[in-house]
Amino acid sequence: MKILIIGASRGIGKALMEEALGDGVSVSVLARYPEKITMSHPALSIHRGDARELGSLMELSKGCDVICSCIGVPITFKPVDLFSTAAANYVSAVAANHGQKLIVITGIGAGDSKGHGGFLYDRIFNPLLLSAIYADKDREESIIKASSIDWLIVRPAGLTNGPRTGSYRVLTDLTGAASRRISRRDVADFILAQSADPTMFGKTPLITY
Repeated sequence: MKILIIGASRGIGKALMEEALGDGVSVSVLARYPEKITMSHPALSIHRGDARELGSLMELSKGCDVICSCIGVPITFKPVDLFSTAAANYVSAVAANHGQKLIVITGIGAGDSKGHGGFLYDRIFNPLLLSAIYADKDREESIIKASSIDWLIVRPAGLTNGPRTGSYRVLTDLTGAASRRISRRDVADFILAQSADPTMFGKTPLITY
């Protein structure tokens, strides 16, 4: 299996890159600043590019089984369009590659997961600090859901730097649900499991302990 990771210099993307290579998966990385990725591996190729530029994405996605977007932005109060612009490009790229799949990381608070992050997150942190980011993540999800490609939108709970345990909850019915935490490496575990055995595509699961 070969996956293309977008946003692998830190966070979930970095954890996914490391865990995938450890599992014997071939990995291509598209990064705006590839010099920030210091890992080297025979099955790893790193390329400079931007998810907002369709040309580089189309070229790199050829031959990949899965495109996985782990992009993020710093906290900002200015309008954000990175996620929605990239989403439109992902849809175009996957549509051009027969059999390819798309996995996108959004987060707790996107779409109908809003209100399931706990009191501090739902009432203070998200509306005061993340509203511009999540407005665009909502647009991102809408673009992907409206497409005819094979897609999976993953909404992790609050992230930690804990280990890969393989033991977590995957929630599609959020009735009464409140998220806890999830390690970046367990998010990576879920992505790799779904890449190999795609049972949750077309859904927007919340991943939490």
